[in-house]
Amino acid sequence: MTQLPIHVAGANGRMGKEIIRLICEDVAVILGGALEPPKSPVQGLDAGLNAGLKNLNIPITSDLGSLLSAKKGVIIDFSHHTATLENVTCAVKAGSPIVIGTTGFSPEESAQIHAAAKLIPILQSPNMSLGVNLMLTLVANAAKALDADFDIEILEAHHKLKQDAPSGTALKLAEVICAATDRHFPGDLKTGRNGITGARTKKEIGMQVIRGGDIVGDHTVFYCGEGERLEIRHVATSRATFAKGALHAAKWLAGKAPGLYGMPDVLGL
Repeated sequence: MTQLPIHVAGANGRMGKEIIRLICEDVAVILGGALEPPKSPVQGLDAGLNAGLKNLNIPITSDLGSLLSAKKGVIIDFSHHTATLENVTCAVKAGSPIVIGTTGFSPEESAQIHAAAKLIPILQSPNMSLGVNLMLTLVANAAKALDADFDIEILEAHHKLKQDAPSGTALKLAEVICAATDRHFPGDLKTGRNGITGARTKKEIGMQVIRGGDIVGDHTVFYCGEGERLEIRHVATSRATFAKGALHAAKWLAGKAPGLYGMPDVLGL
């Protein structure tokens, strides 16, 4: 059986290490390469040992182009949004698919990804878990059904090391709610309140952010009516959930036509 090479960008991060561990346990794939920025302190270290595994004889590098020349494969990117764009450029040159789990892109950066998806298959998702992707469908349906009488608020919580806020998942929740109702994204989104704000508008979607400790991921959508409240919540307790989804997505993406895909495509939702 031919194993599919997987190149992991962000190999020294929590998600990167978890994905490398899962690759080593999956007979259908093989670690093709591990990537970190040029000034990373783990440059040159073995990717397996760095992830707490056995020696894989795969040194961490910053040269994605050389990795793809040796083994084309699929890239899984959980790095930083600026590094992701560089990796997308390399992927386009090599004709390699790329799975993007990184968040925090500006509108201009997102436009670059959309343009690249006309040339190569790209799967982009702020959250790779099955539960969250089902939640996206549930919150949209609830918003459509309750829209006239319920105010919508979103609360998200993550660990203290997370770099961007609100989370990509929280923003995606707001986006699908807007698409399902008569709201505009991001115009009707209010991220935080302070001082004399006045009464909330009917179309407003409030979003609050918590950062602390080792929270893996916690998202709740509140539908607040008169005399009742509905809450739809997803709690992630292990990064393995996202890593499994990312690896599943990479295997699904291999061989697909150019285009911009999401986890609903992978899961058939």
